[in-house]
Amino acid sequence: MTRIKKIVHAVSLAASRGAILMTALFFFLAGPALAAGAEVKIDNFTFNPPRLVVKAGTTVTWDNDDDIPHTVVATGKAFRSKTLDTEDKFSFTFTTPGTYEYFCSLHPHMTGSIVVEAVTGATQ
Repeated sequence: MTRIKKIVHAVSLAASRGAILMTALFFFLAGPALAAGAEVKIDNFTFNPPRLVVKAGTTVTWDNDDDIPHTVVATGKAFRSKTLDTEDKFSFTFTTPGTYEYFCSLHPHMTGSIVVEAVTGATQ
């Protein structure tokens, strides 16, 4: 191999290893964050997604992106937010499997649900 080909080959190997390392690092860092929480956006008088499925232990955060206040209230009284102004957030950690229906007490036509599944391998 000529000297230039050796340099190109060495740079190519280093770039490949760097890309693999960066990809692995990304998934290592992103994995737990994705598993730790979920988000529901409040906008245009809707909860989005209107139905969310999570594992027990997940913290769900509602984020009011609407330009008017809203609340998040469970029909079974498991949780209740304060009035959320624009850009306010409310979080709740779901520890018990089941279906949690909720609504906005200021606009009762706004509804949603959180379905909490048992963690795989967990005993109830």
